[in-house]
Amino acid sequence: MAAPSRPRRSMLYMPASNPRALEKAKTIPADGIIFDLEDAVAPDQKPVARSAAVTAVKSKSYGKREVLIRVNALDTQWCADDVAAAATSGADAIVLPKVNNARELQEVAKMLDRAAAPPTLLIWAMAETPRGVLAAAEIANVNTQLPTPRLAGLMVGTADLAKDLRCSHPSDRAPMLYALQHCVMAARAGGVPILDGVHVDLEDDAGFAAACRQGRELGFDGKTLIHPKQVAVANASFAPTPEELERARRIVAAHRTAKAEGKGVTLLDGRLVEVLHVVEAERLLAQADLIAALEQETA
Repeated sequence: MAAPSRPRRSMLYMPASNPRALEKAKTIPADGIIFDLEDAVAPDQKPVARSAAVTAVKSKSYGKREVLIRVNALDTQWCADDVAAAATSGADAIVLPKVNNARELQEVAKMLDRAAAPPTLLIWAMAETPRGVLAAAEIANVNTQLPTPRLAGLMVGTADLAKDLRCSHPSDRAPMLYALQHCVMAARAGGVPILDGVHVDLEDDAGFAAACRQGRELGFDGKTLIHPKQVAVANASFAPTPEELERARRIVAAHRTAKAEGKGVTLLDGRLVEVLHVVEAERLLAQADLIAALEQETA
């Protein structure tokens, strides 16, 4: 079984230009914090936000949470300075918005190399334009001649995507289901994690919960968030349920017994248990262990 990925149930954007938000992020039980230099920051505040984000990351005040910096898009006047500053900040990764193709991702990877970024600094590519969604497989290093070694995974930017598609953005996201499924398929084919887009209506609690359930059902590893109030629901939605874990334990135990008896398959509650079911059960149990360890650290 491949090593399970670190928990990314809730990845919370925090505006790097807001000192109170940077301080509050230290106590929010999100799996990851994304210090935002892009949409949440006004143009005249970009340099201040950049400096604040780097200072925050270097403070090492966020425990074992994954810490990311979202830079401005490659075609903006701020991107080069953002990437250079993030390169030696100690962040786990940068988030690159509005990626249209693998070439853009590779260009930013070269910028990181020139800025002496360590090889551990990765890049999350945001698929939030029609071109980016159509190129998702290429971006995810699927059958490409020029892979991006720094690729951490994909994030879907549903708000910008809806704008570019000129479609509505209801809580069921029906107009964007093709794009969501296409990106999940590309990520799984490329062997990288993928995070779902934000839910922008902070008063729509029921819609947010439904979007989280849908995201997990579609195969996303977690959800990007815009407010701390969304963290608890995302954490619960993208974690294995007690019922799932109990069944997973029973599957693993049944398979172990069958193997000891020289059987390749066995039955559990009248259903056939094969190796593929055991692999998934072990993945869920390993994920639960990682979540428990992270929650203990951030409690």
